[in-house]
Amino acid sequence: MLLGKEFSNMDFCIILATSSNIEESKKIAHALVENKLAACVNIIPNIISVYSWQNNIAEDGEFLLVIKSRESLFNDIKQAILNLHSYELPEIIVLPIKEGHKDYLKWIEDETTEKR
Repeated sequence: MLLGKEFSNMDFCIILATSSNIEESKKIAHALVENKLAACVNIIPNIISVYSWQNNIAEDGEFLLVIKSRESLFNDIKQAILNLHSYELPEIIVLPIKEGHKDYLKWIEDETTEKR
């Protein structure tokens, strides 16, 4: 339970992933929330990604998924994204939440299923 924990010991994180279309983004977001792997997924449309791929510079329109969850669920989230994603090499990056609004973090805790 969150109460009594110090922020530095918290398990909360943001996971970033990108997708090429809104349908795939929504499919991933719904699967993560419905399976209690994420409390919330924001889908940010119309980003432009410029990247190096197979010795070429590419530029594509993408959607950014901002996933709020727990670090302890990262491997399950990563596997779910890999199972649902169309990319050969999808972006899946985890960033720890070092501090946050206590009530919001409690909500993330309540809406996700902690691995035991």
